[in-house]
Amino acid sequence: MALCAPIQKLSPASSLSNGNNTTPRRTRKNETMLVRMTASSDVGSVRGGTAGTTQMGWRDTSLSSCCSSHFLQAHLHSSSSLALDKFLSGFLFHFSSISAEKNNIPWREMSEEILESDVYKEMESVQNPSTVYPDYYLSPFHAYDEGNLSWLAAAEAEAADLSMTRRAIPFASSVDEANRIMRGTWLEIIKQHHQQYSGEIRDILDIGCSVGVSTGFLAHYFHSAKVTGLDLSPYFLAVAQYKEKRGTPRKNPISWIHANGEDTGLPSKSYDLISFSYVLHECPERAIIGLLREAFRLLRHGGTIALNDIAPKSKTLQELSPVLFTLMKSTEPFLDEYSLTDLEGRMKEVGFVNIKSVLTDPRHRTVTASVPHTNKSMFTLHSAAYSIFCEVVLVCDCILYNSL
Repeated sequence: MALCAPIQKLSPASSLSNGNNTTPRRTRKNETMLVRMTASSDVGSVRGGTAGTTQMGWRDTSLSSCCSSHFLQAHLHSSSSLALDKFLSGFLFHFSSISAEKNNIPWREMSEEILESDVYKEMESVQNPSTVYPDYYLSPFHAYDEGNLSWLAAAEAEAADLSMTRRAIPFASSVDEANRIMRGTWLEIIKQHHQQYSGEIRDILDIGCSVGVSTGFLAHYFHSAKVTGLDLSPYFLAVAQYKEKRGTPRKNPISWIHANGEDTGLPSKSYDLISFSYVLHECPERAIIGLLREAFRLLRHGGTIALNDIAPKSKTLQELSPVLFTLMKSTEPFLDEYSLTDLEGRMKEVGFVNIKSVLTDPRHRTVTASVPHTNKSMFTLHSAAYSIFCEVVLVCDCILYNSL
């Protein structure tokens, strides 16, 4: 388990000013000058998972330790480990973007459309300058030196998400069909769980919402609910708000909050549903526990938590070639911690009940659980006892009054 490290403050928007309080529009070419490829994780990288479909767990397999060993040896024998990191990340990033284009996902066009737009104007309204960033969030990952704290990462996030979805549903005839299948299954699992253990969904919080893809699906599916997207990256939130403003108007517009999901500052028992989509595998275990605790605090009695992410015991993942497995691990810094975390056990420790893990697709799972309801039977018992007590007191008063 990783030890707790200090947290830091950062004001990413301060780096955007060019002296005239205006932000230069960046193309992919000049933005790339600022974003060097280092060892990190990429949203569009290879992901694994069929929950519970293999006899060999992540901890038991020799593949992970073998790849880690070879990767370490490569570092030791390399004249520059940083050069190796750059090569691996750069290769995987290039592979992801080329693969996306071949699958009819216009990665470059989508990112340039954002970078050349007025998205920069949204930063001021979404950014919370007092937000405190955990140390792990400031590390290079997602194939960017700045991690999620950059315009290029935000501009390419949706294309990377579509690319991941397309790979997860290879039998789909198109990207749109893959999205409908994958997201539809996820939403139906959430709906069934909440209907079984609770009632109406009025307020939804999407923690780690990125550029709002999952948030939009939640708002469309639960159209009568008030939906809020929360993320640590103001860049991602700026893109989310920019795209939402230019989309079809909603009866209940989505709200965006720049905050740490482990310490949101939001009122307790404010939501019926809290969702995490592809968030936890990018966090150390201590952060996962913090996110679970905060979600538990924010949910109302009977509320539902839904965790959609990689299925660690995936047969698909276990059968990856050593080369692809090594590449994946080199760009997912917390993948081992996530995979070795007993997620269901941690949820139970926090206080969640009715924990269920369901396969969403051959690579991913959705884990749902509930916050316990108030014990109505105990409340009824206490109310009856109180009524009897009141009657006894009344009788005693009458006896005392008559004796006087």
